[in-house]
Amino acid sequence: MKKILALLLLSSTSFADNLVIEDFENNRAKWDAISDQVMGGLSEIKFSKLSDDDMNFYRLEGEVSTKNNGGFIQFRSRVDAGSNDYEGVRIKTRGNGETYEIHLRTPATFLPWQYYKATFTANDNWKIIDIPFSSFKKVGPAYVPRKVKSSKITWIAVVAYGKDFYAEVDLAKIELY
Repeated sequence: MKKILALLLLSSTSFADNLVIEDFENNRAKWDAISDQVMGGLSEIKFSKLSDDDMNFYRLEGEVSTKNNGGFIQFRSRVDAGSNDYEGVRIKTRGNGETYEIHLRTPATFLPWQYYKATFTANDNWKIIDIPFSSFKKVGPAYVPRKVKSSKITWIAVVAYGKDFYAEVDLAKIELY
């Protein structure tokens, strides 16, 4: 019985020893909301801090439009992962069933169209999603390393991107695990 209990404790999803970027307990991150309007796009964005059933969360919502060379809305924050090695990004999220992206930036991705991305689907119930760094794909030229290293991450963003749709995604926690 003790072995089973120990195994269960070791295999459970844990938020211990992780780098919490946002959990609404200590105002950890400063988030900026940005849309493609900064480059002439037509997407509409609304970014709110909300509460539901005693849980605080951020909501990114709006109409994503690919007209006029646009197609994104996002919220992002700076990250200092230090020299620690993490395995990936863990989020607690819900949404409207659409697919969204997590973008990571490093010193090597200094231009706006350079980043690492991974996708997730945000359904109508809260769920915890682990996205290993091996799932992130680079977007950028050859000099950008193929794989992202957690110690190099400088920015993290939640993004609605690339097609015409209504975005609504909630985020209650985000961390590196």
